[in-house]
Amino acid sequence: MKENIIAPIAKEIPKKLTIHNNTRVDPYFWLNDRENPEVIAYLEAENAFFEQNMKHTAPFQEDLFKEMKSRIKEDNSSVPYKHNGYWYITRFEIGKEYPIYTRKKESLEAQEEILIDCNIEAKNHDYYKVRGLSISLDNKYMSYGEDCVSRREYKIKIKNLVTGEFFEEVIEDTTGSSTWANDNKTLFYTVKDPETLRSYKINKHIVGTPTSKDVSVYEEEDDTFDVFVYKTKSEKFICIGSSATLTSEYRFIDADTPNAKFKVFQERVRGLEYGIAHYDGNFYILTNIDKATNFKLMQTPESATQKENWKTLIEHREDTLIEDIDIFKNYLIVSERTNGLNQIRIMSWDKKVDYYLPFNNETYTAYSSINAEFDSEWFRYGYNSLTTPTSIIEFNMRTKEFNVLKEQEVLGGVFDKNNYESERVWATAVDGTKIPISLVYKKGIKRDGSQPLLQYSYGSYGHTIDPYFSTTRLTLLDRGFIYAIAHIRGGEYLGRPWYDDGKLLNKKNTFTDFIDCSKFLIEEKYTSPAHLYAMGGSAGGLLMGAIMNMAPKLYNGILAAVPFVDVVTTMLDDSIPLTTGEYDEWGNPNNLEYYEYIKSYSPYDNVQQIAYPNVLITTGLHDSQVQYWEPAKWVAKLRKNKIDTNKLLLKTNMETGHGVASGRFDSLKEVAEEYAFIFDLEGIDS
Repeated sequence: MKENIIAPIAKEIPKKLTIHNNTRVDPYFWLNDRENPEVIAYLEAENAFFEQNMKHTAPFQEDLFKEMKSRIKEDNSSVPYKHNGYWYITRFEIGKEYPIYTRKKESLEAQEEILIDCNIEAKNHDYYKVRGLSISLDNKYMSYGEDCVSRREYKIKIKNLVTGEFFEEVIEDTTGSSTWANDNKTLFYTVKDPETLRSYKINKHIVGTPTSKDVSVYEEEDDTFDVFVYKTKSEKFICIGSSATLTSEYRFIDADTPNAKFKVFQERVRGLEYGIAHYDGNFYILTNIDKATNFKLMQTPESATQKENWKTLIEHREDTLIEDIDIFKNYLIVSERTNGLNQIRIMSWDKKVDYYLPFNNETYTAYSSINAEFDSEWFRYGYNSLTTPTSIIEFNMRTKEFNVLKEQEVLGGVFDKNNYESERVWATAVDGTKIPISLVYKKGIKRDGSQPLLQYSYGSYGHTIDPYFSTTRLTLLDRGFIYAIAHIRGGEYLGRPWYDDGKLLNKKNTFTDFIDCSKFLIEEKYTSPAHLYAMGGSAGGLLMGAIMNMAPKLYNGILAAVPFVDVVTTMLDDSIPLTTGEYDEWGNPNNLEYYEYIKSYSPYDNVQQIAYPNVLITTGLHDSQVQYWEPAKWVAKLRKNKIDTNKLLLKTNMETGHGVASGRFDSLKEVAEEYAFIFDLEGIDS
């Protein structure tokens, strides 16, 4: 006898939200209280409903998990890199979830020194994450950030690497990153506001002293800015950066004089973005000054850092975005993007050398790897494609010799990249703009509309989703799925204007681009509405919510992870973490024009009494980026209004925050759940 599964129904307590003489009524506002037992009970009821609905797929989920895990080399290690006399290596051991950070003095044959074994530290925690390992110049001390909650609030610990002992002081409420001055005792770190989680202050700590004696060296008063601190690769300067979506400002001191007063590099000017690097008496500035939308590279002496002294090294180009630089003693490496494709340009300081690394593909990703040493003619970069596993390659900039230092192993004995095919196609948006799509699939698929297709995108903050290799994705491809990455506006795939055309009052381009890509894939018979699935997370979850309201009949299923769906309410609440820094991305709804525009697409505000696709929504109770109540409220409202019998499931991880579980294998279990959901809709059970 089939078990009768009844969906949870959240109670309604209407709350009026009024601004600009406009009132919205939110019946589920009460879910915004993680300390309320009724809220926890509702989330747990939704979790139980999820488990009941997915119970029949449990054996298949276990098989999927084992399949994905079997492709991963468990006793894996990073490519060693050398810095300041030590080789640094991150490695994993068989059966263990977490990394072990190690180093060896001078030679890779030397005895291994374990800096931190995260498997030991994580034993008593449901979630454990380490970031920001930083070593003092004399190699004796290490600082790092530790998060045991998954709200990205790190406490900094300091270890004496000579004795193996930890110092008593623990620094709370930080980003986890810290920077050593050259005196080997002064540590600069970034403080987070415990309520808004904004990185707002830089403090200075002296090792071995109580944190109560820490001194604030800079506090950012503009709540639309975040701050961070780092040391230049040259080891000469400590820099403090203040950053908003559209504006930058830096301060710096000599790393040898940590008690000096920070000097402003160039005062903030709204709309002026810049970043700085240092080498041999000069600063190098990547900036959008003088309407350089795609950025240009400039140079200025240490002694004259104001913008009137900046001299152009690489001019702005309409067709090429400059993304980053790497500085060596004799060479400058420029990471660029032209027509959506990564380019790596190698130039010598004496101007005798200027060439690009050759890449012959349209669905690849190439990027600068760890290049810690100045005085080297070897440049490390990473390369992969939709069909090719990742390689870390060492390239001699003088002789042009290549060495593949490591190629990602895909275990299991069945993977052959020649069994897969990738291509880049172009859809036409409603306004005539051409939108690129990267596709990968197993060779031999039919183009008759019968293939299942999973379409993924993000489309915000100028963050570009490059076509990258994934071992977990093989689980989809081997079962006949096509995987598509839609390079929609809001990212920077086609340069900075591509981003500008998908934010603020142009935000709806992001949503219509995704829909137009879906229509193109259907028209070209890659798939059909009965077999088309869409996936996105965070701001990509907002994208999922928007397309569900705008074109629900195009999709059979939606995967929305940690979705940002209650846009108006969140952007009006400056006490919520990260809100004020988002005004230049979405607009400030305290302004009527932005209020009306955001309200017109906000998924939660536009839930309708219509038939929606099958939907799986995931979130984390401790999420600091998108609070759990946004997806919880959205599900409650969808459940009340939808007129279909399709699946609507909410899974809340009660231990994690913004993203998957912290363990490398635990996270695969969550992927297995998502895949099982769409496989079930396709009738795939093995």
